[in-house]
Amino acid sequence: MQPETKYAPSPNGAIGYQVFGDGPVDLVFVTQWGTNIDNYWDEPSASRYLDRLASFARVIIFDKLGTGVSDPIPGGKFPGADLWVENMVSVMDAAGSDKAAIVGDTEGGLVAIQFAATLPERTHSLVLINSLARVARGPDYPIGMPADVIERNAAGFLAQHGTTGDVLILTAPSVASDARFRRWYVRFQRSTMPPEILRTGYGWVTAADVTGELSSITVPTLVIHRRDNLYHRVAFGKYLAENIEGAEWVELDGADSSPFHVGNYGQILDHVQRFVTGRISHMAEERRLATVLFTDIVGSTKQAATLGDQKWLDLLGDANRICATQIERFAGTVIHTTGDGYLAIFGSPASAVTAAREILDQVATLGIEMRAGLHTGEITLKGTDIAGIGVHIASRVMGHAPDGGIAVSSTVKDLTVGSSIRYEPLGTFDLKGVPGEWNLFTVR
Repeated sequence: MQPETKYAPSPNGAIGYQVFGDGPVDLVFVTQWGTNIDNYWDEPSASRYLDRLASFARVIIFDKLGTGVSDPIPGGKFPGADLWVENMVSVMDAAGSDKAAIVGDTEGGLVAIQFAATLPERTHSLVLINSLARVARGPDYPIGMPADVIERNAAGFLAQHGTTGDVLILTAPSVASDARFRRWYVRFQRSTMPPEILRTGYGWVTAADVTGELSSITVPTLVIHRRDNLYHRVAFGKYLAENIEGAEWVELDGADSSPFHVGNYGQILDHVQRFVTGRISHMAEERRLATVLFTDIVGSTKQAATLGDQKWLDLLGDANRICATQIERFAGTVIHTTGDGYLAIFGSPASAVTAAREILDQVATLGIEMRAGLHTGEITLKGTDIAGIGVHIASRVMGHAPDGGIAVSSTVKDLTVGSSIRYEPLGTFDLKGVPGEWNLFTVR
């Protein structure tokens, strides 16, 4: 559940913050400079990430002055990391936290480094995820970005802010083509700050330099980085690990860095939990009972060739909006898109079947035929993804769905007894890779 948002007084304005979880260690999570702590909870991958942190720590998150629900920065300017360190102190005091593990994600690392270097007595440990101490290139920092690249990035980031979300192509390629996620993300961008503050803020971030603070860090430090990041490049993380005495270096597969909750974050949080608490739970691979829904457009390749790329993409966008809307309407969770379909999970099999029926009926008005397959069984949640035999069965069931129709396993049929849903037998099938024979049904 979304925690209550409170306000911490500070010398320069009120700072919005939230506290959740009851683990033995306080943990302050500080991420990129543009945030909105209320809107994170509207995105399932973000709420799962934060819930995982709360499973082993008492978590404190906040919007820095100038972003989200917090007050504007006095004068509308970004004076540097010192102000945001002051924000962290004010929030920790308001939350009753004398000492905390500081987790700095991406540009949040600039603030986390400054905090740990100047306030070691309030720092339990320091974790830096896909982070950096400086952006700009210099004689003593050849891994930085050249001035012309920074200038192009600034123009590009400003052009897409709150409109297209195209920055995801650079910072979160795994979700860049996910229409539902992009819709949430552009709304989130608008809720963090207006364009002019973005322009000013990006100038501050790219001018910031805390490389001189690295040698002053004395607390235990863990540096985690995904090796294929295009923007928050792995060289930035290696520089941190090499220049913080005693720092532990962990390099993981992947190319996602921002926002923090994209990609397979389970491994990252395993390392955070191990480092902060000395133990690892297996919450990253939580098992639960769910109804799995797959949808797929019939003959999508042929339709794309007939309509042409642009018309097909427009039509696909309309179909995706219908899918996302109906999944949300019936309390489902979108896991990801499959190119021309969706993978989602539901707590109720009847809700899942009803959502599938609504999707197929509404998409048909666009002149598109879809099919859907459903199965209820145990799944494994792995960060933002799911796995397990239950997912595999649902995929195979969809393969036997009639064009424009829904196929369900006998499990789904049995669990919806007493509802108004009516079924007809499809037959008995061997599902590739699944033991035994399976009785499948179609929804009338």
